[in-house]
Amino acid sequence: MTPGARLQTTIELLDLVGAEPRPADATVSQFFRNRRFIGAKDRADIAQAVYRALRRRARLGWWLGRYEHPATARAVAIADQIAGEGRDADAVAGLFNGGKFAPMPLDDGERKLVRQLAGHTLDHPDMPDAVRVEVPAWAEPSLRATLGSRFAVEAAALIPAASIDLRVNALKTTREAASKQLIADGIQVSPTPLSPFGLRVVGRPSIMAHPLYRDGAIEIQDEGSQLVALLVGAQPGHQVVDLCAGAGGKTLAMAASMENKGRVIATDVLDGRLQRAKLRFRRAGAHNIETRAITGETDPWIKRHKQRFDRVLVDAPCTGTGTWRRNPDMRWRQLGPGLETLVPLQARLLDSAARLVKPGGRLAYATCSMLIDENAAQIEGFLARNPGFRVVPLSELWPATVGGTPPRNEPYLSLTPAQDDTDGFFTAVVERNPAVTVDEAATSDD
Repeated sequence: MTPGARLQTTIELLDLVGAEPRPADATVSQFFRNRRFIGAKDRADIAQAVYRALRRRARLGWWLGRYEHPATARAVAIADQIAGEGRDADAVAGLFNGGKFAPMPLDDGERKLVRQLAGHTLDHPDMPDAVRVEVPAWAEPSLRATLGSRFAVEAAALIPAASIDLRVNALKTTREAASKQLIADGIQVSPTPLSPFGLRVVGRPSIMAHPLYRDGAIEIQDEGSQLVALLVGAQPGHQVVDLCAGAGGKTLAMAASMENKGRVIATDVLDGRLQRAKLRFRRAGAHNIETRAITGETDPWIKRHKQRFDRVLVDAPCTGTGTWRRNPDMRWRQLGPGLETLVPLQARLLDSAARLVKPGGRLAYATCSMLIDENAAQIEGFLARNPGFRVVPLSELWPATVGGTPPRNEPYLSLTPAQDDTDGFFTAVVERNPAVTVDEAATSDD
C-alpha cells in the first residue's frame, strides 16, 4: 500500500473503533478479517497507528481543543502525524491528495490545523497533569488516592504497549525446556522476574502459530495474572472454585499447580466463554477442571455447596485500569458497568464466595484494577462484614505459594507497571477460622 492508502485505512479504522460498541481489539481484528487483501506488513503498520492514536488520545484531543477543531478521525490522524510523530506538516498535508485509495483533500479548517500544528511536539507545558499521562476524569480521583505521589509515574507507565508474557504449563514441560525451544526457533525470551513459570517475549512474534502453543505447553498470560493464580495456593487434591472464570487463564494455572489432582470448578455467568475455555483446557491436558454456568452471585448452586471448598478465587469484574497498556480504549469508553455499579457487585461476589469456603480454607480476591475502591477498600469492608476471616499477609503467603521473598512488605499484592513491569493487579487472600463448623444443611449434590 502507498503511504496515502495506509493513512486512509487508519482513518477508516479509527472511525470504526469510535463507533463500534465493543473493545478496539475486536473491532481491529474483524476489520482485517474482512480485508484479507491487505498485506501483513501493512496490517501491522495500520494497527500500530490506530493503537498509537488511542494511547495519545488525551494529548491529541488537547491539541485539537487548543485550536478549536473537532476531534474527527481525520483531525486525530493529522495531529498524530505532525505533533505525535514529528513529521513535516507539508508532507502530511500532501498525503491528503484524493488519489486512488488516499484521503480526500483537506478542507479549509484542516489546512489551518496543519499550519497550527507545524513545529509542535506532542507534550506541552500547559497540559494538565492528567492529560499528559492520559488519565480520564472518571478515574483520576481514585487513582490519585491510590497512588499518591506515584500518580504521574504509574500513570505514565500505563501508556506504552505491554510486553507479551507466557506461562509455561508445568503439566507438559518446564520453563527451561520451553525457553530453549523458543529461542532455537528464533523467538527470544527471558525468565520473568517474579513468576517461576513465566517467560517474557522480545518483540511481537506470532506465538499462537508456534507448536508449543498449539500443543498447550505455553499460554499467553501476563506475569501478574500468573502470580494471582499462584497466590490462591491450590494444591494437589484440593477442591477449588474459580467463581468468575471467564476465558479460564487462571483456572488453567491453578490446575497445573494441582498436578491434575483434585478438582477445579470453573464458573461464570457467560456459558459461551466457558464452552470456549474447554478447548483451552483440553489443549493444556488439564483433566481436573469442570465447568458450570451460574446465574450470578445468588445462584442456588452456591448455597448448596456452602463451606465445601479448600480454595475459592474471585477474579472480580472491574474497571480494568490495570490493563490500559493492552486496552487503551478502555480509558475512554464505558463498554461495561461503571465504578458505581462494579463496587457493590464486587462486595456481593465476595460475600457469596465466602459461603463456599470450608473451615481453614482460603478465599482469594483479585482485580486487574489499580483503584483503591475496588481493591483494599473491598477487603476492609469484607472483613468488617465477615469477622470469621483473617487476612493471610503476603509475607506468609508468598514463600509458600510463589517462593522466595515478596516484592514488597505489604498485606496484599499490588502490582503496577512502573514498579513491576506487569499489568496492574491486586490480590488479597483471607482465611476462614478453622473452628467454624460446617452447616449441616450443606450438600455436595450438583
